[in-house]
Amino acid sequence: MNAHLRPQPDAAPLLEVAHVRKTFPRGDAGELLVLEDVSLSLRAGEVVGLLGRSGSGKSTLLRLIAGLAQPTGGELRYLGQPVDGPAAGIAMVFQSFALFPWLTVYENVALGLEALRVPREEIRRRSLQAIDLIGLDGFESAYPRELSGGMRQRVGFARALVVHPNILLMDEPFSALDVLTAETMRTDFLDLWADGRLPIKGVILVTHNIEEAVQMCDRILVFASNPGRIVSTIEVPIARPRDRLDPAFAALVERIYVEMTAKPARPSVARVERAPGTGIDLTLPRVSSNLLSGLIETVAAPPFSGKADLPEIASELQLEIDELFPVAETLQMLRFADVEGGDLRLTPEGLTFADSALDERKRLFARHLLAHVPLANHIRRVLDERTSHAAPKSRFLDELEDHMSPESAEQTLRAIVSWARYAEAFAYDDETGQFSLENPT
Repeated sequence: MNAHLRPQPDAAPLLEVAHVRKTFPRGDAGELLVLEDVSLSLRAGEVVGLLGRSGSGKSTLLRLIAGLAQPTGGELRYLGQPVDGPAAGIAMVFQSFALFPWLTVYENVALGLEALRVPREEIRRRSLQAIDLIGLDGFESAYPRELSGGMRQRVGFARALVVHPNILLMDEPFSALDVLTAETMRTDFLDLWADGRLPIKGVILVTHNIEEAVQMCDRILVFASNPGRIVSTIEVPIARPRDRLDPAFAALVERIYVEMTAKPARPSVARVERAPGTGIDLTLPRVSSNLLSGLIETVAAPPFSGKADLPEIASELQLEIDELFPVAETLQMLRFADVEGGDLRLTPEGLTFADSALDERKRLFARHLLAHVPLANHIRRVLDERTSHAAPKSRFLDELEDHMSPESAEQTLRAIVSWARYAEAFAYDDETGQFSLENPT
């Protein structure tokens, strides 16, 4: 790595985020707390990763840093000055490419310089230079519809780099790409960074891919959810270029899985992160019964035989943490598995489920659903107590919206409906919006 690109811990930070808090209005229910007491810094030569599940506020924090939104509390400073709007030295690459389809590659890249009223010849020189840098020389006159997903994301990078920012913010820039294209783009970016060819001094990368964070970052900040907050800071001491087969790389990936599945000491955190099933106000993930059954069967079978290392499972099933963790945590909530220390271990009930026929699986699932998921038990109890054995969806939705956003309430009810249908615990008619007992007892 070039000397000027090595992290400079003693230099003044490019960016300081101090005790930032962010809330959003939630109608009559008050405010939704998205970020709480978040502090970080970025110095020249650093790539800092923000790693966590969807909904942990990482993208919201990136928008605050970019000046696209304002914090509810705390302070952000860029080169010592408060961030109170879009800063000229901070650029962003988005997950969704965000290109204008009616503009050519060249016109999309040049747009930012035109907004800055840069002279025409300078716009042309810098735009062509940026297009060449990211490997799209020859495609200047092409439109986005003519490009692959990877090529469109390269245009997004060129558009961000052409303004020569000090800080590049990357919001899951590779997550919309196929595996091979994403790996190629990560490698190309790191090669340009290591060679000092990128006109930037520091990078903040938002990701939920643990291996991507270890491959790209000098320092990783692990976020927890509800509200978003930093729960761990992990240095990455491995020299670049980094080899995924290096034991040190694998050990760091394992350490992050362990930290992300550890049981926190604070009761409030434990309730949100590690002890599902403590109240009907818990937001539930949309995880299908097929995924739950599939993971149980995979872990029960050789070579795992009831206990699996989460990184191995993620690698074998090609799952990222946003896909694997909700399934694993739902199994934990249902008491079919324990998740801790980076491992998933099936409980005796989980092993019984794996060995059972379909009808017995449904009965076992129903018992665990009603015993360990309070919302499911609450709905079933209401249906049992009513003479009609029926209740409208709105009755439960209103209760949930006292504790969570309308979107989370809808997601939570959809999850319960899916699991209850599989378990035959109660029924739901989407056309009438009615819960009912098909065979009341």
